[in-house]
Amino acid sequence: PMYDFAHPLSDALECITHSLCTLEFEDHRPLYDWCIDNLDLPSTPRQIEFSRLNLAYTITSKRKLAMMIAEGIVNGWDDPRMPTVAGMRRRGYTPAALRTFVRNAGVTKKDKLIEMGALENCVREDLNENAARAMAVVNPLKVVLVNYPEGQVEQMTAANHPNRPELGSREIPFSRELYIERDDFMEEPPRKFFRLKPDGEVRLRYGYIIKCVDVIKDDAGEIVELHCTYDPETRSGAPAAQRKVKGTIHWVSCAESAQVEARLFDRLFTVADPARHAGHDFHEYLNAESLVVAGECRVEPALALAQAGDVFQFERQGYFVVDTVDSQPGRPIFNRIVTLRDSWAKLEKAELANQ
Repeated sequence: PMYDFAHPLSDALECITHSLCTLEFEDHRPLYDWCIDNLDLPSTPRQIEFSRLNLAYTITSKRKLAMMIAEGIVNGWDDPRMPTVAGMRRRGYTPAALRTFVRNAGVTKKDKLIEMGALENCVREDLNENAARAMAVVNPLKVVLVNYPEGQVEQMTAANHPNRPELGSREIPFSRELYIERDDFMEEPPRKFFRLKPDGEVRLRYGYIIKCVDVIKDDAGEIVELHCTYDPETRSGAPAAQRKVKGTIHWVSCAESAQVEARLFDRLFTVADPARHAGHDFHEYLNAESLVVAGECRVEPALALAQAGDVFQFERQGYFVVDTVDSQPGRPIFNRIVTLRDSWAKLEKAELANQ
């Protein structure tokens, strides 16, 4: 009761014009208006109610968020998985993307659950326009170019942004031993697998066309290294580089790249609306893979000097930001902001359709 009395008084004394509240305050508006009409106050504010902006695959209850912090499920209010201003800032969500998302969501009286993908698409659109490109190999597999001269290092030129020439270009060292993404090789691929495979060719972005000639395994049968040949006539930009090869993959030099930690963040929960599953504790729906740490990620050498808050598109991977809390000079930690594509889209639409 004292809150219902203090609410209109404080608004009027502070000359608030509109007091914006969620729908649970709608029943309190008659008392709000009565106080404004019957007391001698310097202004006449108006209370307006609207529905909560509920995001799928997370919760916004401060009590439950505090519980997750206390239980060590997340690492604080600024954990990049948290739906807080501090968490979103550390995750790398931009103010422009958040403003676009809120404008798109609109104001309504109807309680609704908004797809997390809607927010992430706003973030992607903003970062696609502004983030510099770079190459990073999150889960490395070694490739040895057996016919490439030992000790030779070439510099491959790459644009920092495909649509913004004013951002310039960079040099990427290319050498005999490279790392590629482990997922970019399959020993027994399906028919429409267009990346690297035994006796198959693939184009190295900004580099050469290579062909896999041998697969090296350890005693346990795990693939540890690929032996490939390269076609020296197919360097990017050369006439022979135009010959058709269906797959293009990214890479970094073994000797010249920097090893960093990449934190791959994902949805906090496995169901769209964990708070509304009657008879179930929200703990049951926590996503065990909401944070995966890739400690052996390899990046272009220049990224070792990246500063806290710097944002990049790791080509074919997603958008990443240098963590503002745990990074050290010369040892950046990269937080994944969003992937390049929404891998949850179909699941999320099905979940929300059943709400």
